[in-house]
Amino acid sequence: MRRRTFLAVAGVTAAALAVPAQASATGHPFRNPGLPLRSRVEDLLTRLTLPEKVSLLHQYQPAIPRLGMAMFKTGTEALHGVAWSTDITSTPDPGAVRTAVATVFPQAVGLASTWDPALIRRVGSVVGDEIRGYHSDNPVVWGLNAWAPVVNLLRDPRWGRNEEGYSEDAYLTGVIATAYAGGMAGDDPRHLKTAPTLKHYLANNNEIRRDRTSSNLPPRVRKEYYEVPFRAPIAAGAATGVMAAYNLVNGRPATVLPDFDDVVRTWTDQVLMNVTDAGNPNNLIGSQAYFDTLAQADAATLKAGLDSFTVDNTNAGPTIDAVNAALAQGLLAESDVDSAVRHILTIRFRLGEFDPGGGPYGGITMDVVNSPAHRRLARETAGRAVVLLKNDGALPLRPAGTVAVVGPLADTLYTDWYSGRLPYVVTPRAGIAERVTVTGGEAVDRIALRTTDGRYVTASTAADGAPLTVGGSAAGEAQRFDVFDWGQGVVTLRSVANGKYVERDGFGATSGFVNRAPQPRDWFVHQQFTFEDAGGGTVVVRYVGYETVNDWEGPNNYLTVAPDGGLLLGSPDAAGATPFVKETISSGIAEAVAAAEGADAAVVVVGSMPFINGREDHDRTTMALAESQSALVRAVHAANPNTVVVVENSYPTTLTWEQDNVPAILWTTHAGQETGHAVADVLFGDVNPAGRLTQTWYRRDADLPDILEYDIIKARRTYQYFEGDPLYPFGHGLSYSTFRYGGPGVASQGPLTTESALEVSVPVTNTSDRAGDEVVQLYTHQRESRDPRPDRTLRAFQRVHLLPGQTRTVRFSVPVRDLAHWDVTRGRWVVEGGTYDVLVGASCADIRQRGSVRVRGETIPARNLSRTTRAVDFDDYADVSLVDTSKARGDSVGGPGWVSFHDSELRRARSFTARVAGAGTIEVRLGGPAGRLLGTATSPGTADKYTYTSVAAALTGADGRHDVYLVLTGELRVDTFTIR
Repeated sequence: MRRRTFLAVAGVTAAALAVPAQASATGHPFRNPGLPLRSRVEDLLTRLTLPEKVSLLHQYQPAIPRLGMAMFKTGTEALHGVAWSTDITSTPDPGAVRTAVATVFPQAVGLASTWDPALIRRVGSVVGDEIRGYHSDNPVVWGLNAWAPVVNLLRDPRWGRNEEGYSEDAYLTGVIATAYAGGMAGDDPRHLKTAPTLKHYLANNNEIRRDRTSSNLPPRVRKEYYEVPFRAPIAAGAATGVMAAYNLVNGRPATVLPDFDDVVRTWTDQVLMNVTDAGNPNNLIGSQAYFDTLAQADAATLKAGLDSFTVDNTNAGPTIDAVNAALAQGLLAESDVDSAVRHILTIRFRLGEFDPGGGPYGGITMDVVNSPAHRRLARETAGRAVVLLKNDGALPLRPAGTVAVVGPLADTLYTDWYSGRLPYVVTPRAGIAERVTVTGGEAVDRIALRTTDGRYVTASTAADGAPLTVGGSAAGEAQRFDVFDWGQGVVTLRSVANGKYVERDGFGATSGFVNRAPQPRDWFVHQQFTFEDAGGGTVVVRYVGYETVNDWEGPNNYLTVAPDGGLLLGSPDAAGATPFVKETISSGIAEAVAAAEGADAAVVVVGSMPFINGREDHDRTTMALAESQSALVRAVHAANPNTVVVVENSYPTTLTWEQDNVPAILWTTHAGQETGHAVADVLFGDVNPAGRLTQTWYRRDADLPDILEYDIIKARRTYQYFEGDPLYPFGHGLSYSTFRYGGPGVASQGPLTTESALEVSVPVTNTSDRAGDEVVQLYTHQRESRDPRPDRTLRAFQRVHLLPGQTRTVRFSVPVRDLAHWDVTRGRWVVEGGTYDVLVGASCADIRQRGSVRVRGETIPARNLSRTTRAVDFDDYADVSLVDTSKARGDSVGGPGWVSFHDSELRRARSFTARVAGAGTIEVRLGGPAGRLLGTATSPGTADKYTYTSVAAALTGADGRHDVYLVLTGELRVDTFTIR
């Protein structure tokens, strides 16, 4: 979901949108809850006129008074608690974001770090209850269609939205997503508490040019990896639809992927309601330039299987006009509209809208929001999500003495773009201070900025701040600012005068600055600056809020002082900026060192600011701590060897020095209002840590390929394929307890078949004097295969609680069919026969017990290229791109480059034919891209990239079993080919 520029609802008042059911409609069959759901839906559908049906395709579905239908809106954000929605009733800004004050749980990646599906289902249920509570208060603002969870796989930790997903592992993501969505949906077999929508289909894991980049997905990667986390919650009936992503997939915008009908709806017998992401239909004629007219774009979107258009904010007019135009032009039939509306109405019926009292969940009120029970669950979840990365005996801390609590995150809790507002705040310092005497501060520098003629930047003491001026002659409190360093030179400035952050005051080329923001915030994050050396002991200040240079803003992004003393953006470059002397009033590191030297232990709280260190629309360029934070850790550790580092951020971090030198390291996400209690609970041992990493933590940024590389098999990405030495492996996490694993028992009599299950049992014993949880993880590895297979694959896990000395036998059952992989030679799933290693341990790298099992499966035969073969079903490739065969469906291979087809039976083949578009050649070679040439087919060119023709070549010397290579030159697209 992107930022919105809001418009009024075209021709419809807010009051009309919320019209209650009229008495005249109560007698219709669709109002009878005793009838089958399908009958009720069809009855209502037949009563709607075509214009009424078309009006329901927009996100803001208007009220239809004659049938007693109220307004219905898709999209309440709820990734880790009720976050925000849009308020079309607000004045003077209809459609402004309304953020909920609700229970805020750990960010999604933190929820998954619990490895506890039962707990996450409870969290999802609470979120569903609180959405219902808000809905009861204002159904126009707070809709029951929830846009959560995000199931995009975290294959690259630099993704700006890493905190929104669960894991780099498809299976784990699917399990946690099913739990969260299932809790949100509720347990009633016929009704929904809320309607969860999975985001963002498909392969959406970069923000750079996110609406223009294409995720290249060979079939195996697509089937085995990227589809899996969407399939699991849909197949389980936990989610009620998917949202289309911004990116393209194999050259086709995700908004018009045929998958929504052809794939996603095949996973379930339930009716799904699929939606576009904000603005996406318009992207088809805008940044993506895929269609010429909105009528074509909207028609293609509906035909692809999307039902609701999230576009033009509250203004449904363009969508209605485009769909009507598509109907008039024959691009759509009324039956296409009916299909989408049928899906929409089915979800609305399941939500209880047309039942007396709103169905079984209709009685939930605002009383549930931030209830004591929900607060307790927030604390429990935050504690269970904490991961102990390292502990050389420094933890748990003794609940006595003095602890220096220092660091830029010690006294603050941050929220993210998809957080609700915290109902209360327990910071790390506050949580620790409930147990021991604490000293220290935020460990940030306090500075003043003085012009070369002796004037100081001055802030207001008013609670809401005022425009900054330059004119004070001394560095009093009004002239002082605390500098928070977020890395790579980016800082935020908090005014000492009123405790608020300095931010740009609106837009425009001459906008000033005001100390007004409670935290860095909002879409453009107008609180970001850098100091650049200007020589002679001076600096210039550059404003680096997101999207600083736009046609509507002007080119200036350096601060200057106006003649009247105002501080504004007055220069496009450093040469024209006002130089300042940056006076350091106090050193944050010096104060932290002083506190640490006199303490029994030091806790350094470092991490990220979720609106700055990567977020929607902005990827990270490094996984490192901010430079000043790293320096702080080193200085405090030198002053007090008994130093614990608490890292509070949303992604893997390159903590190589810290791992080598600091005795203990904890990691938590931004974990909501109970973060401080959770951190203290773990530090002092009231909670025995058992969170586990859901991503590989790398040692250096260079361990990762380009962020746009989506083929995890070829690029050797994630724990399944990574060949390097990670800092912390997938599944890693320590405990204050120790555990012994007994030998695994594999319950099988002879080879397993595809109709049986892999049954594994392993006794686990708590060998310590402290009760604790162990996350027992089951992996498999296929020893022999025609295709490259993962080093290991997570198949099951259990988080088990064990008392001191207690032994528990952990049992797993994995259907053998789940060991299948996608066979590109035949376009189907296959379980290959052979030996499979069974690996049980505490992480993917900490395997405690091993076994093996024989599986009686298939042997993939030699390729038969005499049958029509899709070029995209290759075994290997280099340099080619994957492209759309047509705008409607199909994937092709685009040159130049090469693709290979291994172990192909040629049988004295004499001819090669291919269906191609564009101009270029195809060389048919054996053994390699420079191997023996059998023949060359040439295409002189076609009318355009979607116009295909047949090309052919005679082959010589083609016999036996070989690896066949097709070497493409020119701008050629290859759809299918045969060798006979």
